[in-house]
Amino acid sequence: MTTTISYADATDLNTEDYIVLGLATCFYKEDGEVHQIEVIEPIPSAALEAICKQIPTSYRLIYATTLGSVLEGDKLLLPAGFPESAQFGDEFPLRLLSAARTYKRREVAQTLIPLGTTKTDLNYSTERKRVLNAARVVTKDDNVKQHSHTHKVL
Repeated sequence: MTTTISYADATDLNTEDYIVLGLATCFYKEDGEVHQIEVIEPIPSAALEAICKQIPTSYRLIYATTLGSVLEGDKLLLPAGFPESAQFGDEFPLRLLSAARTYKRREVAQTLIPLGTTKTDLNYSTERKRVLNAARVVTKDDNVKQHSHTHKVL
């Protein structure tokens, strides 16, 4: 039996819809120090296809499940096999519903990881660190220097 999700913007989804979640290693900068944290994120179908082609990823593991096992009304449920210390990513419910729609549109992606399966043979790498609260400060030094004749009519 399928149950409709109680989200006004998600009348096209139900609790049995397929979704893939990832446990990402991210970093958080605070007081000049960088701290490592684990974040649970929904993975859209296009990203899953890239991850399965062994591109470097910050995901330690990915898990195929259903919407109902993660989202119960407005309550988020910790997926099986994920550590208690893991945090849900920013805007998780919205991103979860959006990612679920990508699997409805591209059903062939559901065959990459069978429902209820955890995949750990990923090309895990933290060489390019994902800093969550990185602020880009633009300075005058960032401006592109143009040649003195660029705007002259010769």
